[in-house]
Amino acid sequence: MHFVVKKLFKKIILIIVSIGLVITIGLGVREIVKNSNLKNQKILAEQIKMNLPIRFKLPSINVVSNFESVGLTPDGAMDVPKGPANVAWYNLGPIPGVVGSSVLAGHSGWKNGIPAVFDNLYKVKIGDKIYVENANGQVTTFIVKKKATYKPDADAYNVFNSSDGIAHLNLITCTGDWDKVNKVHSDRLVVFADKE
Repeated sequence: MHFVVKKLFKKIILIIVSIGLVITIGLGVREIVKNSNLKNQKILAEQIKMNLPIRFKLPSINVVSNFESVGLTPDGAMDVPKGPANVAWYNLGPIPGVVGSSVLAGHSGWKNGIPAVFDNLYKVKIGDKIYVENANGQVTTFIVKKKATYKPDADAYNVFNSSDGIAHLNLITCTGDWDKVNKVHSDRLVVFADKE
């Protein structure tokens, strides 16, 4: 009887130790996976940061500009740069050079005659080259394919979306007549470019 109890006691101890070992290994693996996921997220965040656009060049109209990152305004429109000198990248779309339609906005016709980044965007021609440099120093080249004018309330789906597997860069600025009452231009000029 004593032998049976001792044998049973050893089995119970062995089961408890085994369960403890499984739990310990499980917790350790979970911690490793958690740390690995955090490490991967940090690496991914760093890679994204290094690919963010920092400099914009459009030589045919003598433009060299820094980037601002913008999202949507409270009324759901793409936001614009804070001042006349910078280009704004729409950060809810792809990074310039990635497949899809990357959209940039810049001002033209700034108040008091102050020069704005896209004052001469209307002069851009088909075949002109655009250069976007990222934080890693990599430069992506785009070639202008077409220009179009839109009314402010027009459907601009094709400006922000594409499904052809190409990296697009679409530039937007105001053009047309100035409405002094509503303080807006009558039209939007869009320059469509594709990655070289």
